[in-house]
Amino acid sequence: MKFEERKILLKDGRTCVLKPNSPEYAQEMLDYLRKTSAETEYLLRYPDEVKFTLESEKEILGNLLENPYAIMMIAVVDGKVAGNGSVNGIGDKRKIQHRCSLAIALYEEFWGLGIGTAMIDYMSELAGQIGWKQLDLEVVAENEQAIALYKKCGFIETGRRHNALKFDDGSFHDEILMYKDL
Repeated sequence: MKFEERKILLKDGRTCVLKPNSPEYAQEMLDYLRKTSAETEYLLRYPDEVKFTLESEKEILGNLLENPYAIMMIAVVDGKVAGNGSVNGIGDKRKIQHRCSLAIALYEEFWGLGIGTAMIDYMSELAGQIGWKQLDLEVVAENEQAIALYKKCGFIETGRRHNALKFDDGSFHDEILMYKDL
């Protein structure tokens, strides 16, 4: 989806630009996927599971940019990608067409500056403009920082998925299910 860029002032005084992700950022996105996956256990993938080629990533980003029902947003600070977020429909069946799902991650160096809040708020606004009524997400139960952010942005906990994730160390982790009315 194409949408207007939005500039925000960060807590450290720098400016961040929230804008549509696009094929020109394909290499940076591949680097981002690998590095953010190594910075925290709380994402769904490990760095070695990022298998996209540069060409396939360009194609994915191009398709998402042209899709009026998919939001793919990047945050750029000082010319560097700081984070990425997306909102996608849950499915095309009529009973669930009112719902969409949010995902977001930032490089660790950009945590705590207000980027996550701004991205979630803007993506929520755009999702409402598309016509979705409910925004869902899942978060690892131990990820207290993310849970606090989501609650700050208006998400409500609705349940728990027991042993939803199995980490490489063999440990199991629950997911907290959250939603926000749009």
